[in-house]
Amino acid sequence: MALRTTRTSISFKAPFQLAALDEVLPAGIYDIDTEEEIIEGNERTVYLRVATLLHVRSHNMVRTVTIDPKALQAAFDADDRS
Repeated sequence: MALRTTRTSISFKAPFQLAALDEVLPAGIYDIDTEEEIIEGNERTVYLRVATLLHVRSHNMVRTVTIDPKALQAAFDADDRS
């Protein structure tokens, strides 16, 4: 199984919370890795998302948490309106 990983960043203006975490995360810039499985077909290649990872930095440490991309998008949309 071949995987590709795409790294992006997301910026929150206000503290936010995700169901995957028991804590409120501070405003700031967070790195997001999207891991996708590559499925090659006869006519085209398809990428199927298998994981979305959020990198949380605190006190010179980095935690990587698997998150729901829809929950992340909802938190970002709510932040954008604040």
